Amino acid sequence: MGIDEVIRLLEKEYRERRWRSHRDPVSEMILTILSQNTSDVNSGRAFDNLRSAFPDWELAANAPVEEIEAAIRSGGLARIKAERIKLILEEIVKRSGSLDLGFLNDLPLSDAKAWLRRLPGVGPKTAGCVLLFSLQMPALPVDTHVFRVSKRLGLIDSRVSPDRAHQILEGVVPPDKIYEFHLNMVEHGRRVCKAQRPRCGECIFNEGCPSSLAGGE
Repeated sequence: MGIDEVIRLLEKEYRERRWRSHRDPVSEMILTILSQNTSDVNSGRAFDNLRSAFPDWELAANAPVEEIEAAIRSGGLARIKAERIKLILEEIVKRSGSLDLGFLNDLPLSDAKAWLRRLPGVGPKTAGCVLLFSLQMPALPVDTHVFRVSKRLGLIDSRVSPDRAHQILEGVVPPDKIYEFHLNMVEHGRRVCKAQRPRCGECIFNEGCPSSLAGGE
């Protein structure tokens, strides 16, 4: 099944999505870090608590790790994530002189990605979320849902790593469809193409999905 057909069926089943501004780049980065290995509910609560404790990210950059940890405790892995957030904020200030990442929008996509990837603990998914959701740049974050559904549809080989999947999918999805593709693939993964017991009988890709033809993954 080709990428154009996948996009068309997703759009028909869910909806066509136009880009909308989410959060500023630093906020998007921190929320993505908080979302790792936890639920959206827990990460959202941790993010709100962190913002209440530190209305300005510069305050968090100058705060002890213990205070950041206390604020995000509800999100899980609080110590690890607090240390990462602290290091990232400090490194951004060190390299750019402030916590304003708007300058990334003036760079070529590859350079903007490289700048973010040099931050401690920032991988392709986090960099993609910052660039796509905050700056409307055509970077494609491959989270667990996008990765799983793409493998089952045969868009990427089953042996491909998540890092490599970013490059492959970003190379085949039209830039103006990346935002929509990401959100609709996530929704499809949550609703239908679940990690355990995928609902193949209800899937829009049922007739052309290699995994469905094989009886599900």
